[in-house]
Amino acid sequence: MKLRSTSNPASASVPMGEFHGPEYPGLVEESPRISNSQKVSIIPLIFLIFYEVSGGPFGIEDSVNAAGPLLAIAGFLVFPFIWSIPEALITAELGTMFPENGGYVVWVSSALGPFWGFQLGWMKWLSGVIDNALYPVLFLDYLKSSFHVLGGGWPRTLSVLILTAVLTYMNYRGLTIVGWVAVFLGVFSILPFIVMGFVAIPKLKPSRWLVVDMKNVKWSLYLNTLFWNLNYWDSISTLAGEVHNPKKILPKALLYAMVLVMAGYLFPLLTGTGAIPLDREQWEDGYFSQIAMAIGGAWLRSWLQGASALSNMGMFVTEMSSDSYQLLGMAERGMLPAFFGKRSRYGTPLVGILFSASGVILLSWMSFQEIIAAENFLYCFGMLLEFVAFIRLRVKHPRAHRPYKVPLGTAGVIMMLTPPSVLIVVVLVFASWKVILVSLIAVFIGIVLQPGLKYVERRRWLKFSVSPDLPVFVAAVDDNNLSDINVQNSDRINQ
Repeated sequence: MKLRSTSNPASASVPMGEFHGPEYPGLVEESPRISNSQKVSIIPLIFLIFYEVSGGPFGIEDSVNAAGPLLAIAGFLVFPFIWSIPEALITAELGTMFPENGGYVVWVSSALGPFWGFQLGWMKWLSGVIDNALYPVLFLDYLKSSFHVLGGGWPRTLSVLILTAVLTYMNYRGLTIVGWVAVFLGVFSILPFIVMGFVAIPKLKPSRWLVVDMKNVKWSLYLNTLFWNLNYWDSISTLAGEVHNPKKILPKALLYAMVLVMAGYLFPLLTGTGAIPLDREQWEDGYFSQIAMAIGGAWLRSWLQGASALSNMGMFVTEMSSDSYQLLGMAERGMLPAFFGKRSRYGTPLVGILFSASGVILLSWMSFQEIIAAENFLYCFGMLLEFVAFIRLRVKHPRAHRPYKVPLGTAGVIMMLTPPSVLIVVVLVFASWKVILVSLIAVFIGIVLQPGLKYVERRRWLKFSVSPDLPVFVAAVDDNNLSDINVQNSDRINQ
């Protein structure tokens, strides 16, 4: 990590998280350290977003278990308009304003200050690591029906360790590899559900889609399942610095990924609930493989199990990429020690990858439902900060350069964010006391950790620095005090 060496005060090294200028309403250029040949293009980006959010219908089975076919189908139809689309729109606007690896951490820091930016970064990283601990669990849950030895004990533990090591190495090799692997895995994971849907046509009974029992709905499980399967649209922002021309490509990729995700949920859900007599208790993790067996036989079940295994691999590598690049972006902004900004010879965040992999291994003992509830709780806190930051940047810098802008005024975006904010409150209310306690302890650790790191910096026990490859932002006003602009430091160090 290089330090700023110019005598210009605007380009000198600064204390941790203390950015130049009051806010940072936009970004001008991408980091020059990664060549265009190594940057992610639109097709891999679409599938990276797909895996950040979804990865296919593996894990949606609990929605039918919790609420029956009608509410499950309605949930995956309505929930995207309440949550996914607003989150994707925020990501498109702020991600193109700030196309660097700090992502949402930079958004919140620019609007609310470095303390809240750090808190968001801590909560989002922790929820991401918790989320990633889920994928080895799902991977083995789909295989254990054919390989019973993976159901528990040392074979399962060893499998988790080997799987984590192999997928961590893929992240170490670079996003270009991860992106095209995501494309291959995505196509392979979706195909068996398309085939299953066509094979199931003679068995479909639309009346089965309308079954509902409002007196027997497990609301906590239902909401957590929907929320987990349709959030994390903002995670791609932490990879924005690795994307080729993000100001143009990111909004398009988010749109195409939205269509892919919704279709990838609804088509299998309609197939499974319409072709098989309802037994709600059977609808749990891995049940789609049993549906495939009933509809098409052993060959289709084996294909779907393989697709599930590969899908979970895809979700693992994309989530780890997002988490590790977030830590790198925070280090480049001086919010974490400089060693978090160290890149491997492949340009990947070496220390961030190792930290994220360690967290996954430590949390892999948790159950599926516990993982979902814990990560949702932390994620909700983080999203409230993002909503506030988004509105504050609109109010404080209404005329700042925005390569993509949500076509709504300030009042309009407040109305847009009201339903997801209410949803966040509902998800928090339905959390168990165990989840609330663990999550509040995690929040408290973040509140203590930030001033603790500042103390470490003041004592010079660890090195903190701001990357010279990032633009320096200042707020400026025209003669009528009506315009906010961002400028790049003219003394920026030449590479």
